[in-house]
Amino acid sequence: MNGPDAPETPAGPEDAVAGVRGLRVVVPGGRAIVDGVSLTARPGRVTALVGASGSGKTTTGLALLGEYPPGARVTGEVRGAQGLTGYVPQHPASVLNPARRVSALLYDIARRQVRGLPRGARREAARARVRDALRDAQLPDADEVLARYPHQLSGGQQQRVVLAQALLLGARVVVADEPTTGQDPRTKERVAAQLAAVARRGIAVVLLSHDLDVVRALADEVLVMRDGKVVDQGTPEEIWAGARRHAWTRELLQGDEEEVPAVAGAGAPDRPPVLEARSLTARHPGAPGAPGVLRDVSFSVHAGECVAVVGPSGSGKTTLGRCLAGLHPAHDGVVTLDGAPLPRSLRRRGRAELAAVQYVFQDARAAFDEHRAVLGQVARTAVRLRGLGRAAAEEEARALLARMGLGADHAGRRPGELSGGELQRAALARALLARPRVLICDEVTSGLDAVTRRGILDLLTALAGEPDGPGLVLITHDTATAAVAGRTVVVEAGRVRERAVRPPSS
Repeated sequence: MNGPDAPETPAGPEDAVAGVRGLRVVVPGGRAIVDGVSLTARPGRVTALVGASGSGKTTTGLALLGEYPPGARVTGEVRGAQGLTGYVPQHPASVLNPARRVSALLYDIARRQVRGLPRGARREAARARVRDALRDAQLPDADEVLARYPHQLSGGQQQRVVLAQALLLGARVVVADEPTTGQDPRTKERVAAQLAAVARRGIAVVLLSHDLDVVRALADEVLVMRDGKVVDQGTPEEIWAGARRHAWTRELLQGDEEEVPAVAGAGAPDRPPVLEARSLTARHPGAPGAPGVLRDVSFSVHAGECVAVVGPSGSGKTTLGRCLAGLHPAHDGVVTLDGAPLPRSLRRRGRAELAAVQYVFQDARAAFDEHRAVLGQVARTAVRLRGLGRAAAEEEARALLARMGLGADHAGRRPGELSGGELQRAALARALLARPRVLICDEVTSGLDAVTRRGILDLLTALAGEPDGPGLVLITHDTATAAVAGRTVVVEAGRVRERAVRPPSS
């Protein structure tokens, strides 16, 4: 451990599968994003790294795979696994080939593993391996999942497909980066149980997570990181009981326990909604015979109202949001803005319509150009949709990014130089810069630590509470995020099953 009160991590125990000792990663410009970190991945044990976005968790985890940021200077000892190290990234779409169905992605791996069998037995053996891996990764609907392309899966389903790949490949170490991010509580429990089962097979699991409940239930050892250093280390019992608690650890745990007050009131139900959908029925493009992703769904949101959209992974929540934003034109029904029909496709909406309905993606990294600085990309929204000059747009963007906890140093970086949580905050700032009438947030708090999550929810609820504040649509699995909403819509199997109104806070 690397804080002033931190005990020394034992060096290279005999049972270690992989690990790092004194790891220091310095990116161009001289900034150390990991500074003196040591950890040991042991067979059958779960080692968890927790901390704020940008604390160095992912960089440390990727070091076990021998991967580092471009141009980084690396010192210290890195012991890779004698065998495959599997990686389940926070943004799984980045490692799935979008042009190939899931069946092709998995059967390619399985077929290579059964080459030694008689020709007639290979196909059935490969099929059995794939189905076992999907079941172990908590994807029971094998036929439906195998027939889809990655973009036709929810973020949680994509994550489990990547885990199935790692299991098929026989990984000795699995680095799981936010594996429960963007998943409903039931699925989250199943994934946590599966990671525990993976560990029981003798596989070392390195868990990078903001989900402190999962960490507490699953980890054998917890490392708390801040600014590239380990500031606290111990068993979950020691960390939560405060036996070795650093000031940052206390703040992190306290933030996870605090509630964010709900948005005051419930918009203006006596006036027409600002955005409304009637009789939405949606299917995946190219799958006309498949069951509808959405089936005769109606939905509305008023100015200043916060509506949470919840439901299991794959239930249709994200498809609903994408239909509202013009990102999923393959639907029947109508979406209106202030009573006027909106074109189904984003490409046919005018500048004012585009600005009015903004969408923040769960996979923020895929929504940014990796080759351009974040500041310019955020500012471009105000240039393109509000007609601001470049200098004025960048001034507004800097101020808004700072409110999100991203200072000038972060704003000047490229997307690849930001953590997933930092990039998610930048994506939120970019959408807000359009001054939308409705802001659709797809799991925007899922990749954030407890302290940052509370700050973002405070900001969103404050915006919704302003006289001309936008209507908020929060697509989420996180119960703490859903709790800020004045109204909750439950989507299951493509249908709205329930609507619940939360009483205004006293």
